[in-house]
Amino acid sequence: MGDVVRYDPSFERRSDAVGHSGLSPEQKLTSALRMLAYGSPADQLDDYMRMGRSTVLEVFRKFCRAIVGMYSSTYLRAPTRADLRILLRKGSQRGFPGMIGSIDCMHWEWRNCPTSWTGQYLGHNHKPTIILEAVASYNTWIWHAFFGVPGSNNDINVLGMSPVFDRILNGSAPRARFEVNGHTYDQCYYLADGIYPSWSTLVKTFSNPSSNKEALFARCQEAHRKDVDRAFGILQARWAIVRGPARSWDVATINDIILTCIILHNMIIEDEQVDSDDEMEDSLDYEVHDQQPTNVNRDIPTLTEYLARNNRLRAAPTHHGLRQDLVEHIWNLHGNN
Repeated sequence: MGDVVRYDPSFERRSDAVGHSGLSPEQKLTSALRMLAYGSPADQLDDYMRMGRSTVLEVFRKFCRAIVGMYSSTYLRAPTRADLRILLRKGSQRGFPGMIGSIDCMHWEWRNCPTSWTGQYLGHNHKPTIILEAVASYNTWIWHAFFGVPGSNNDINVLGMSPVFDRILNGSAPRARFEVNGHTYDQCYYLADGIYPSWSTLVKTFSNPSSNKEALFARCQEAHRKDVDRAFGILQARWAIVRGPARSWDVATINDIILTCIILHNMIIEDEQVDSDDEMEDSLDYEVHDQQPTNVNRDIPTLTEYLARNNRLRAAPTHHGLRQDLVEHIWNLHGNN
């Protein structure tokens, strides 16, 4: 509460012209959290919180902006080198060396979408929706969130607009060296479903497995890809405002709401997480290093460098080779069972 009050002084208790005390910080924060947790409309809090509808909405918007402004850099950050070591160790334990999470999209219905925009935002369920693209790891921590694409788009269109691989294209993403089936790779990857393109940073399942090896790989890949689906489910169960349709009139406010829910979700995971010295010790076996040297060059990368990284990112042969190596690796681990 102290952070929010320091960030936005309007959360402090103030007095009016005749000296009557106004709303306390506890009242304001409780009203905002109740709207997030229960999906309550603003006028429903009138009797419970003794706050007017317009005041509740104003406090709610300011609370969401404060949370996003204060904590985005911490709880919506890309994985650090220490984070990558832990994610790589977890991925290797689950049979996918080099895997650091899974990626997918979720549609959030927009009840108050302007009529003139309905066609643009009409989703697969024939209602206006806004798409959230997210990357989640084994513990449902959401490492990447990209929100705001109209619901008429599919996952490929969202990926094309998403900044999820911008650090790779700019040459600033840490690289991790790992070995699969005797072959060495230096770029981590996400698990994805079949609609995603065949890129070197994505590993998809087999829609029609042609052998026992491919069938086993498909079962394992689809099981671990559910991490992001579990994250979506927990997000909706914990914050009822996301489970129901969005009632705001502008996309910017809805964006602040969903990012606030994700930040608070990650805070809860951090608070409940149990650190293990053994896990940290094992995670040091993975070689993670920065693409750039210590004296970071802040110049904009040349077009040639950018195109070369883009070609490596979209390399279908690397995707198919990595997937085939993972098929053999998983068969060697679990094939006898």
